[in-house]
Amino acid sequence: MKTIRKRLGAWVGRRYLARAQKKGLDLSQMSFLPDSALLPLKRDGLDPIPELGQRRAEEPVSKLPLPFGLNVWLVTGYAEAKTVLSKADAFSNDFSHLLGAGFSEEQNPGGLGFSDPPTHTRLRKLLTPEFTMRRLKRLAPRIESIVEGQLDEIARADGPVDLVESFALPIPSLTICELLGVPYADRAEFQRLSTARFDLFGGAGASLGAISESLSYLSEIVKKQRAEPGDDLLGMLIKEHGDEIDDTELAGLADGLLTGGLETTASMLALGTIILLRDRECFQLVHDDDAAIGPFVEELLRYLTVVQVAFPRFATEDIEIGDKRIESGDVVLVSLSSVNRDDTLGTEMEQFAGTRKPSAHMAFGYGIHRCVGAELGRMELRAAYPALVRRFPRMRLAVDPAELTFRTASAVYGVERLPVLPH
Repeated sequence: MKTIRKRLGAWVGRRYLARAQKKGLDLSQMSFLPDSALLPLKRDGLDPIPELGQRRAEEPVSKLPLPFGLNVWLVTGYAEAKTVLSKADAFSNDFSHLLGAGFSEEQNPGGLGFSDPPTHTRLRKLLTPEFTMRRLKRLAPRIESIVEGQLDEIARADGPVDLVESFALPIPSLTICELLGVPYADRAEFQRLSTARFDLFGGAGASLGAISESLSYLSEIVKKQRAEPGDDLLGMLIKEHGDEIDDTELAGLADGLLTGGLETTASMLALGTIILLRDRECFQLVHDDDAAIGPFVEELLRYLTVVQVAFPRFATEDIEIGDKRIESGDVVLVSLSSVNRDDTLGTEMEQFAGTRKPSAHMAFGYGIHRCVGAELGRMELRAAYPALVRRFPRMRLAVDPAELTFRTASAVYGVERLPVLPH
């Protein structure tokens, strides 16, 4: 799952929200960001808009025009992004920077994505052993069973099937419910909450409200696990580290894993399928060659980069990044979708190449906040894609590609529906 808590709160930080409220704006109705700040979230189909590539080539660290005199920097170059994401001492991820007047600590998701050392260090040390390949292997049979179950449902359909609803969402949802011990019956509600927090047109109140709802529910799960620990991740953490972690921290970790792993993997499954359907050579390669699946998935992760922007970083000191001076208190946004197309990673990186040798992409982030659930996400993708094309070798889009509707302002990019004819 990608602890991606890519619920990007209010990107511009506490000062933006506080000043906006002083202006008399209703933050529950306004979107998080003005249009001028949506540049790193804009795409043309599956590709970032050309302006991001132009900035990467000409000015890899540049200002985003925002109101209220805020200093918000956009990083589009690979080397510069690596510097920002690796310097946890110079940049803070603490969610409190995003909490302005009108927001409470009850809306603070905590977890790994929005915490700094030493809290982050302690929590990650507890969680990392649960995501080693050795421990994750116990989930492999269950993931395969989940995938096959969804394919069985698709096979029973007479006409077009929406792969978002029938394939992309259920697989990570059921996998994470299995991991955390969350009742399957609740997955539809958590799909809603997960999507809501990434929608930057939804307004501050809507996204933070979704976080609050999720945390409230998971707090009840944690209480039950504390009383009677199971064999899932929460139960294991309580059994092995019960005295080292409180219920609030456990709920924050669970929330990060649940929503981070759901929305991101679901988007990857849907968008990756679009590429398979438009590139029949890749379709056949994944169908025929087990050895090709790993490199294909890595190239998809790089090319699609569904988590478009890393968590906002808040400079804690004056620092130079590239040829720009970032001052203490400035906000820094790293465009992962741009970074992963930097020529540093290879040639023709704006193009998808299914047989490309895996690169050091940043689809899972970089540094201490790199996604702790990266390997689980890879396991799901490696299981799902070949199973899909082998079960339905004649699958094709049921609509013209131009009719597909993609998200317009979401930290996690995705397609709304994916109608296909499986037979």
